[in-house]
Amino acid sequence: MRPFFNPPPLNRRAMLCGAGAWLAGAAWPAAQASPADQTVDASAVASARSAAGLSPNARQLVRWIEGTGDNQGLAFAVVDKLAARIHVFSAQAQWLGTAPVLLGAARGDHSAPGIGQRPLAQVRPEERTTPAGRFVTEPGRNLRGEDIVWIDYDAAVSLHRVRSVSAAERRLQRLASSGTQDKRISYGCINAPVAFYNRWIDPLLGRTSGVVYVLPDTEPFASIFIAASAYP
Repeated sequence: MRPFFNPPPLNRRAMLCGAGAWLAGAAWPAAQASPADQTVDASAVASARSAAGLSPNARQLVRWIEGTGDNQGLAFAVVDKLAARIHVFSAQAQWLGTAPVLLGAARGDHSAPGIGQRPLAQVRPEERTTPAGRFVTEPGRNLRGEDIVWIDYDAAVSLHRVRSVSAAERRLQRLASSGTQDKRISYGCINAPVAFYNRWIDPLLGRTSGVVYVLPDTEPFASIFIAASAYP
């Protein structure tokens, strides 16, 4: 979440995000493809997605995106909140890499009205949600000048590198944990491993617009992604 402020009228998306903290190092294994690898056969695509460990809803969503071109020629990512994982895809729907993520401390698929304009101290525990849905992203900067990816600017939700906000939060340990509940710690922003962010998110989503699809964790998949749920 970003701190309380009066947003500038024009270039506000390039300026602010988060409570402000130093980056923390977090290694993540390299993915199995590169952004330059744009063409692979169908069986290789299916095999790669299977290896990525996409959930049934995530696989259904990706089939729909690929079949309908819903990403509009942009690179995209699928955030599976129930699995606490992010899957990154090229503009051609080729799977590139998967990593664990930290998410909002509270379960819920909508942001509280006006939450982006409130001081962090006024955000109640049950309001610290990562909203579900389809979001066209924009590159941005936080208060320290670090690059981020805006998911929902008005709700102050972004995708960024994991930060050691407080030693007591143990964010790096949480990210490495196998338990999905350990991943619920943020005010709503999505924290990705630093190495993974630098390799895939920064070049694909951090320098131009992209699309991020966030799967729900409390509402049915079909209530958030109506068309995708009916796709064959």
